[in-house]
Amino acid sequence: MRTLRKPMMPHARSILITGGAGFIGCELSSRLVGRGDRVTVMDVLHPQVHHLPGLPERLHPDVELLPVDVTDSSSWSATLRMIQPECIVHLAAETGTGQSLSEASRHCSVNVVGTARMTDALGAAGITPSHMVLASSRAVYGEGQWRCGVTTFSPSARSHADLAAGRWNPIAPGPDSLHPVASGAYSTPPFPTSVYGATKLAQEHILGAWCSAKGSVLSVLRLQNVYGPGQSLGNPYTGIVTLFARQAKMGQVIDVYEDGNIVRDFVFIDDVVDALLAALDQPPARLRTIDIGSGHGTTVAELAAMMARRMDAPSPRVSGKFRDGDVRAAFADIAQAELDLGWKPAWRLDDGMEALLAWLDGQTGKDPV
Repeated sequence: MRTLRKPMMPHARSILITGGAGFIGCELSSRLVGRGDRVTVMDVLHPQVHHLPGLPERLHPDVELLPVDVTDSSSWSATLRMIQPECIVHLAAETGTGQSLSEASRHCSVNVVGTARMTDALGAAGITPSHMVLASSRAVYGEGQWRCGVTTFSPSARSHADLAAGRWNPIAPGPDSLHPVASGAYSTPPFPTSVYGATKLAQEHILGAWCSAKGSVLSVLRLQNVYGPGQSLGNPYTGIVTLFARQAKMGQVIDVYEDGNIVRDFVFIDDVVDALLAALDQPPARLRTIDIGSGHGTTVAELAAMMARRMDAPSPRVSGKFRDGDVRAAFADIAQAELDLGWKPAWRLDDGMEALLAWLDGQTGKDPV
């Protein structure tokens, strides 16, 4: 059972959430408003995520939404003339491993330039938030670390030639069998293998340098694969759990990439929001970086089989397709999250899938965010 440390909130806080009209932001802002905080959201409402005009239906009505672009300096200046946030949660980012290879300038503009615009605007306005929270990504680790016999090593990225030839695992330094190791900020060096991962690591570095120089503190939460009710249904780069759920509900054959043994850590949206709230309520004395996930890996083939069984859909098909830039295995070491935040995930994958499928039943023809 999850136990969170008691939050210390002497007064209602002014909190700014960038990218706050998206999947995670809607849930987080609703929880914050419910606790009495004043929440302002900046979000450009990109049509890749928000397919219908108007306000996202999952955004709390008491949240002040500013439909502006984080890469625009004038928008930042106007926003900071209106509010002086005590805390900022930086969620605004372009996502998608494969998309980042073909649209690198877009990812760099939003993720890197947008973060720099924020720090420039804060400096120009003379505002230093007491605490900033960055939603980073497991993508910063790239292939992470693997164990070959008694040797632990950080493999290089799998090349296109390797993937095309069906060499799915990283190249081993010896003849022993390979096993992936859980990634943790204090044990795994970051070595991104995608443009997306590189931009998320750049965000960490930019905010780390700025907060250190300005006297703010920074919490970095490296999120694994987040899923659950509210995830965009029309975004082609949406989470794989939601994608598989939609395919299974329509009776389609789920297409499983590589040999099916890609490993991912699937963490439910409520657990992620709990972690963000715990981080906000417990500011650190100095920079902290924490991994947020379920704490164990599930293969994509296992996920697809679970979803197909639940929906009485056809058996999944392992196709051998692949995406350049994808990593073979990723799952989190969450010990630091429990130690620093008193946080543990409360949702098992089975239960999270049930909640997602129940929500999907009512979403025909709708756009949730």
